[in-house]
Amino acid sequence: MKESKSIRYLRESWYELSKVTWPTKNQAIKITAIVLGFTLVFAAFLGLVDFLFGTGYQFLINLI
Repeated sequence: MKESKSIRYLRESWYELSKVTWPTKNQAIKITAIVLGFTLVFAAFLGLVDFLFGTGYQFLINLI
């Protein structure tokens, strides 16, 4: 009996997942900290840019 495409896909996906090298707990914590740090820095940068553009826009509006 021929297996369906869905069953074959699941079987091959499970096989590929068994070959993955998963990070250790310490590696996962370090990577998470790096991602959170980068996210906070980038959010602060975008907030600053937004503030500067908003202030510049208000300045231009007040000139008119």
